Amino acid sequence: MGFAFAQVSPVAYIKMHSPLIYTTKRKKLCVSAAKLNADNDPLLLAATASASLRYQETLRPEPLFIDPYAGCLIPPNIPKDVIQDLHPYCLATKFIDDKLLRTVNRFDGVKQLVLLTDGMDTRPYRLNWPASTIIFEISPERVFKTAAEKLKDVGVKIPKRCIFYHIPLESSDVEQSLQFKGYNGNRPSIWALQGFPVMTLPIFEEVLSMISSLAMKGSLFVGELPAWLVETDIEIKSYTKQWMDKLFLSKGFRVEMINYEGVAESFGKYFATEHYNNILFVAEQLRHSDDQMESWRREFQRIEDEGDEESFEEL
Repeated sequence: MGFAFAQVSPVAYIKMHSPLIYTTKRKKLCVSAAKLNADNDPLLLAATASASLRYQETLRPEPLFIDPYAGCLIPPNIPKDVIQDLHPYCLATKFIDDKLLRTVNRFDGVKQLVLLTDGMDTRPYRLNWPASTIIFEISPERVFKTAAEKLKDVGVKIPKRCIFYHIPLESSDVEQSLQFKGYNGNRPSIWALQGFPVMTLPIFEEVLSMISSLAMKGSLFVGELPAWLVETDIEIKSYTKQWMDKLFLSKGFRVEMINYEGVAESFGKYFATEHYNNILFVAEQLRHSDDQMESWRREFQRIEDEGDEESFEEL
């Protein structure tokens, strides 16, 4: 099949052709078994489509960002013509890049970043992360392995004094895998979602629940949500803000929808919204993480135990 990804929305591949992704009670995000290859794997095709858009943005006369590694991730038969119009995916990418860097640089000590991606996200390599940044990426394992091999061939490495862990989307327990790798819910974190294969509204609700249980109060969640998830629950777009507020607040987040036109204007760019109606958002965690609650429970228990000992001594 052809690879005219420049004109194809990465979300379209996920929505129309992806194998079933579902959850279990243990918050396992599973991908149904299927015989797939580079020509028919919808997750790989979607990730490659996004990499192609980043590559072409890099080649523009005044690019929003430069992705020096996107070129090695795309097949040689993909058209290399530069697209003149600003693609909204690239606008969202720049916004998320800047939000991640500004937030992480405000953290003291260890800095925790969790990326929910398509497996070909180059943010761990191309952004200037401060020292002591721990980057966790949750993505489809087969796509990540394909990308990792290509990046290794061109000598791409994680910035010095930073740590990177990949958590396979297919893990039996994503939460547990993150914690096993060192994620700490008693420390601030920032989470980002772009390209992650969210197939249904219940899946996204599971993702929100997972982040809510892991993220320390005040942590941020930034990303791009496929608009068709909203359309599965409501029919009138004017209700989108109310729908977003209700959905995120039910999981403990205060959310703000970000206007693409406003973002483009802030960069001195013109942006046409036609044929692209995804939702760019920033959300703040209002609840305490499970780790915070457990720490406070232990402290409360310690104080109670000490009080009991003092009362016993007085007797």
